[in-house]
Amino acid sequence: MNLDPKPICFFLLILLIWEVATGFFAEALFPGPYRVLEALVETVQNGELVSDLFSSSFRLMAGIVLGCFAGMIVGFLMGSFPALDRTISPLLHILKALPPVALIPFMIVWFGIADLSKVLSIAFAVFFPVWLSTISGITDISPDYLRVASLFSKSPLQTFYKVTFPAALPFVVSGIRIGIGMGFIMVFVSELAGASSGLGYFIANSQITYRIDRMMAGLTVLGLLAASSDFIFLQTIKRICPWVE
Repeated sequence: MNLDPKPICFFLLILLIWEVATGFFAEALFPGPYRVLEALVETVQNGELVSDLFSSSFRLMAGIVLGCFAGMIVGFLMGSFPALDRTISPLLHILKALPPVALIPFMIVWFGIADLSKVLSIAFAVFFPVWLSTISGITDISPDYLRVASLFSKSPLQTFYKVTFPAALPFVVSGIRIGIGMGFIMVFVSELAGASSGLGYFIANSQITYRIDRMMAGLTVLGLLAASSDFIFLQTIKRICPWVE
């Protein structure tokens, strides 16, 4: 596999600029890359960061799967049945306008500070981009495809699996990728309050103890986890469904 040197060179340039910029600030306020790497190694060795990473990963996985599944089911149903769309759509558009972060205090009051409130908060944020993308994919299908399927006497279920779902999948994948990004935002925010583990808790706790290097290490891990999750998801989809670009 041939690696493109441009992203690597750009990444090294950013690290160089970061290292030079640290000379204009106090190290305690703006630590350099090497100091952040030391903090990262320290927290990995003592198991603290690894434990928090597993906690956040579990909440993310559960929330994203739940939100994506609900978004696709509702999207396919509303896209396939216009009467259902006209009935439910106004309420969902009102809920979509609500900032997901604003619901976190309600989730904590209703479901406590355990994982359930965080998972539901993440699922709520993930649901809407997946739902909208799924409906867009359904409505974008050419009527000619559906007419051809009916000419070949395909049942509604066969039409869904052979025509509707494959045609809508590129839109669904785009919505899921947006939802994954929303999920990472929500897991971080939900762990800032009412949590005793997770990357958000790790970063907030480091801020209380004035360890900026640990905060940057936690953010680095969160960013790498988000980027790798999106990459793995996209590559997996491309292998299973080659027509998705």
